[in-house]
Amino acid sequence: MTDPRVVEEIHLSVGEQLSDQARRAERAEDDVLDEGSRRQLALALIRTALQAEDKTRLGSATLGLTEAEEDEIERAVMNRLFGLAKIQDYLDDPENSDITIYGHDTVWLTRRDGSKVRGDPVGASDAELRTIMQAAARRGSLTEKTWDAASPDLDLQLPSGDRLHALGWVTQRPAISIRRHNFELHRLKQLMPETISPSLHEFLRAAVRAKLNVIVAGETGAGKTTLLRCLLNEIGPEERLVTIEDSLELGMARFAGLHPDLIEAEAREPNSEGVGEYSMARLVRQTLRMNPDRVVVGEIRGHEVTPMLLAMSQGNDGSMSTVHADSSQSVFSRIAMYTAMSPEAFGAETTALMVSNAVHIVVQLARLRTGERVVSSVREVVGADGGLVVSNEVYAPDPTRRGVPATMITESTMRRLEAADFDPTWHHASRGGWG
Repeated sequence: MTDPRVVEEIHLSVGEQLSDQARRAERAEDDVLDEGSRRQLALALIRTALQAEDKTRLGSATLGLTEAEEDEIERAVMNRLFGLAKIQDYLDDPENSDITIYGHDTVWLTRRDGSKVRGDPVGASDAELRTIMQAAARRGSLTEKTWDAASPDLDLQLPSGDRLHALGWVTQRPAISIRRHNFELHRLKQLMPETISPSLHEFLRAAVRAKLNVIVAGETGAGKTTLLRCLLNEIGPEERLVTIEDSLELGMARFAGLHPDLIEAEAREPNSEGVGEYSMARLVRQTLRMNPDRVVVGEIRGHEVTPMLLAMSQGNDGSMSTVHADSSQSVFSRIAMYTAMSPEAFGAETTALMVSNAVHIVVQLARLRTGERVVSSVREVVGADGGLVVSNEVYAPDPTRRGVPATMITESTMRRLEAADFDPTWHHASRGGWG
């Protein structure tokens, strides 16, 4: 077992040396080491410290460190310096999809297969856990963040692209939640057959190529971001794509070969003095001036709904977004709630008209009790009737909650799909179509 004293001493020593190096570079107006160079320097300093520890032990007739112990200490110190200490071990395990922590010794891991297991403690005390989070906050963004009694909530994007949210001082113990993103899962074909059927795969691919405006809906953890990422990666490289998120979870820059003409925009919260905020709604309005072919809002959950609907209905066909909803039908009432709360305060009839002119397809995701994520419903928007949005459920849930062909899609939409190379034989019931 790793000696925590040695880990702590080497961590403090190497951390101080790295800080000294950064201060010297700043005073001399030299270039500060980049992340890769800092890691290389840290490794060299750790190995020097391990050699010194070995000499000390041998001088006192104590057994020296084994190679396995040295490797473990090196990893533990690097995780403290550049990662999240013991939490990093759970982040490094690709089978963990969600990590929740309440205090240093209450850790729950949700696995990719949907199972939930208890994890080992991530520190010796709650105080140590707070220290780990505060260090992560300081290095977590271009503008240093704080996590203390005055700023008890912390939202971070980790270097892995995963999202961390923490609460402290307003909870009895520090509470941390980490949502993992599987960026390896980024094409629609990878979702077959667990999430979508072959028929639905062909339909969704054609919907993207036909530049239908799509809303992806579902409850928390249903896989909305993953499906949206897969849909976006069906867009051709010749199109100019703008993504707008409150945190960069889609990770479209990872697929530069697929999207060479890409702008990623991220909303910004106000600083500790209450200034510097840049809202999602403002980002949508500003990026529409940047000549996008498609606009993507990571999640509609507030005032950004109005400029997004206007973007969809004023020439930015093929735009997409997600929304939190428990059914494809309830998406429309959710959007109506957001528009009513917006500065424009649109009524139900105006909102229904806006949705009918802007949205073509709603794709609903569900998470089954087995942990599987499936597309349960696809709804085609066909018009408005007073304050109601009129729609057809073209894929409806079967007894297993998986979406299967239901109502035939309208002729006008079918023409657009076929013009985008949708194979007409997928209409046939024998291939999972409508008959």
